Amino acid sequence: MDLQQMRYVVAVAETGGFTRAAERCHVVQSALSHQVARLEKELGARLFERTSRRVRLTAAGEAFLPAARQALDAAERARAEVAAASGQIRGRLTVGAIPTVTAVDLPAVLGDFRLRYPQVRISLRAGASERLVEQVRDGTLDAAFLGVPPGFRPQGVRNRELAHGQHVAVLAPGHPLAARDEVDLGALADELFVDFADGSAARAQSDAAFAAAGLRREVAFEVSGVELMARMVRNGLGIALLPALFAAELHGLHGVPLTNGPVRVEHLIWSRSSPSPAAAAFLSVLGVETGVETDIDTGVGTDLDTGLDAAMSSRRPSGLPV
Repeated sequence: MDLQQMRYVVAVAETGGFTRAAERCHVVQSALSHQVARLEKELGARLFERTSRRVRLTAAGEAFLPAARQALDAAERARAEVAAASGQIRGRLTVGAIPTVTAVDLPAVLGDFRLRYPQVRISLRAGASERLVEQVRDGTLDAAFLGVPPGFRPQGVRNRELAHGQHVAVLAPGHPLAARDEVDLGALADELFVDFADGSAARAQSDAAFAAAGLRREVAFEVSGVELMARMVRNGLGIALLPALFAAELHGLHGVPLTNGPVRVEHLIWSRSSPSPAAAAFLSVLGVETGVETDIDTGVGTDLDTGLDAAMSSRRPSGLPV
C-alpha cells in the first residue's frame, strides 16, 4: 500500500467516478483503476461498488476512506515540517469563515498570505459558526472566523475575540421604513422576516434581541445563504437583520440602524494542538503568535495583535460600531 493508491481512492470517492478521478490526478483511467484494484487485492476487500451508472463506496471503503485521508494529511504535514526546518513554508492551509465576516478583510488577508507564501495551497470553506468550530476541533480546518451571540464560547479550540458589531434592518428601497434614520424592533414586529435556519448562531442573535424586547416576529422565509436572503428582501418578500458593515455592501438595499437591535461578536479560532507550519504562518500574519498562551474562556492574549488590528481597521468605516 502506498500514498498514491490512497490518493486515487480518495479521488474516486470525492468525484464519484474513475474517469473524473483520473482527470483530477492527471493520469490515464486504466492506470488509476489498476492501482485501486491492486490495493483492493492487498486489503482483501472491495472498496467500491462499480455499476454502469455509478461508483460508490462499500462498507470497507467507508471504513478505509477517513484513514486514507489521515495518512495523506500526515504525509503532507511531514513534508511541510521538513521544509519549515530549512526555512520554507509550504503545504496546505484551510480556513473557514461565516459568509458575513466583517472583522477582517478576508480576501485581502488571504491575498497577502499568498504573496508571502506562494508555495502554500490555500482553501476557504464557508459555513455556520457551530459547524466551523467542529471542523477546527477535528482538524478539518486550520482556523476559522465566527459570528456568534455575546456569551457564546467556542469549546475545544483556541479563541481570539475580534469585534462587536450591531445589526441593522435590511429593507427594499420602497419599504415605508427605508427613509427612517433609525427604528426599534417594535416597529418591525409586524413585518415578515427572511432569516437563517432556526437554531443557528446567526439566527439566535436576532431571536434573542426580539425576546429581550418582549416581542414576537414571524420568520416566513428561511435561507442558508446571504445572497438568497438579499434577493428575497430586494423583491419585497420580507426584511432581514444583518451586521451593519456587511449590509453596507449589499447593492440596492437600505440598512437602517436599530436602537435595540441584535449584537454579534466575531471570533478567530484555531486548533489547540500544534499548528502546521502554514497555519502558524497564517496566524502570524494576523498577529497571533502561537507560542503565546491564550485564555480559552475570554480569548484575551498576553500581548496586542497588531496584525489583527491592521486587518480589522480596513473594514471600519468611520462612525460605524465594531
